[in-house]
Amino acid sequence: MEEEEKNQPQKSKISKIRAKKSRHEYQKKRVIIPTITAVILVLLGIFWAVRSTYYQTTDDAFVEGHIIAVAPRVAGPVVKLLVDDNDEVEAGQLIAEIDPTDYEVKLKQTQAKLEEAKANLNITARQIEESQSNVQQSTENIESAKSKYDFAQKDHKRYTDMYQSGIASKQEFDKSNTELTVAQANLNASQEHLKAAEAVLKSQKAKTEAIEAEIKRLEAEVEQAELNLSYTKIKAPEAGKITARSVEQGNYVQVAQPILSIVPEKVWVVANYKEIQLTHMQKDEPVMIKIDTYPGKKFKGKIDSIQRATGAKSSLFPPENAVGSYVKIVQRVPVKIVFTEDISDYNIVPGMSVVPTVKVKKWQKK
Repeated sequence: MEEEEKNQPQKSKISKIRAKKSRHEYQKKRVIIPTITAVILVLLGIFWAVRSTYYQTTDDAFVEGHIIAVAPRVAGPVVKLLVDDNDEVEAGQLIAEIDPTDYEVKLKQTQAKLEEAKANLNITARQIEESQSNVQQSTENIESAKSKYDFAQKDHKRYTDMYQSGIASKQEFDKSNTELTVAQANLNASQEHLKAAEAVLKSQKAKTEAIEAEIKRLEAEVEQAELNLSYTKIKAPEAGKITARSVEQGNYVQVAQPILSIVPEKVWVVANYKEIQLTHMQKDEPVMIKIDTYPGKKFKGKIDSIQRATGAKSSLFPPENAVGSYVKIVQRVPVKIVFTEDISDYNIVPGMSVVPTVKVKKWQKK
């Protein structure tokens, strides 16, 4: 008991020393921790200030690409379907075929009409030759009839003078008068025959022109029928992957009915930056692209172009700011970003979410 009473003051002294030490350490922590926190916040602030000055980023960005809708140019049942979903195709590759029977028959019918028109053209060509011969013969007949008329006219004048002088008889005078009348009639008949022959020739030429026009029309129809027959074979307009296939073998398809789409390999990024982020942004500036599908990879790119209208202005129903009450909203402008590295080993497809960061070279600005 006496020993315990002796140890009590010593224990109390040790406890006081420990308590004093704990208070000192606590006060020390109260100073150090806020200081470290403040320093970290200042450094973060400086970092983000510098980053916002020389780097512009947005999460309103997506991978874009051309999506080519394939549709038939003629109607009919699909007799062959040579591709499936996600198949790789080359440009010009046959991907489907429509039943060509109706179009083959149409082509043969049009070709037969064309051959008939050409045969009619040959007939009219021979008829024109005959008409030209008739015109030539009529012209010669007129020359002959005119010569005879001139001779009969001179003969009649001579007999008239002789008859009046009493040298020629009445019979000779009447005969010369009759011969003049006949010569005049023959000349008139020859002239009428020439007019008729020329009219026939003109008619034959007009018929020839009509047949030639018909031949041109039928040739165009044959060409169209050949095209329609070729359209029964549907080919890939560009290389890419098959997607959104909505046709099966045996389906009846209509003209311009989309049956599938082809997505080419070439893709890019469209980033919708706020208008206040475009101050120092320009073409060819480097871009770091993060894609959600590949979180550990940073792709390299560059600015290709900046759209000359905001996204709202390019929409189907652009805003009418002059109507009603106006509330200012920060607009976004689409920026096209292209990849500057080979991405063929990655499955980057249109619609993927990305986060592009543009390195703005402000020091190069004037």
